[in-house]
Amino acid sequence: MSEKENNMREITIDKVVVNIGIGSAGDHLENAKVFLEKLTGRKTILTKSKVRNPTWGLRKGLNIGAKVTLRGDDATSFLKKSFEAEGNKLKESSFDKRGNFSFGVKEYIDFPGVKYDPQLGMLGFDVCVSLKRPGYRISKRKIQKSKLGKEHIITGEEAIDFVKNNFKVKIISGDDQ
Repeated sequence: MSEKENNMREITIDKVVVNIGIGSAGDHLENAKVFLEKLTGRKTILTKSKVRNPTWGLRKGLNIGAKVTLRGDDATSFLKKSFEAEGNKLKESSFDKRGNFSFGVKEYIDFPGVKYDPQLGMLGFDVCVSLKRPGYRISKRKIQKSKLGKEHIITGEEAIDFVKNNFKVKIISGDDQ
């Protein structure tokens, strides 16, 4: 049985997390929250500071960012638009050893279908993507938790091939930059 025939080797998108880090509470954070809700159509969650840093005016537990998690068809369609905003190019360094990848969109006006809003100003956002194969649940479940086999873990090269084949994205290596 070849690798193409084995449906347990099929790679899918687990989730896409869209994040805006502001660094402080206030109007900018509220604008970012509203913008993310408009962009994704989902409810946002505020992210909190984990450490205290007086030089940056941060205290532990202070709201400093907003994020949204997308799954299924919403994740796929959002990812297609995000790649389009980046010119269908990704750096090879965006991928980690476990097959996950992330990239940033510098200005939200690059995103297809979004117009400039003077009240928001210029905001950028990060897109983090987690990939999975069927059977990944065994490492997350509560009863009879087990480790994944080495062959079942997604490598960086497999993730690159997945993105190239499914989204027609060009991968730029460190030499091409």
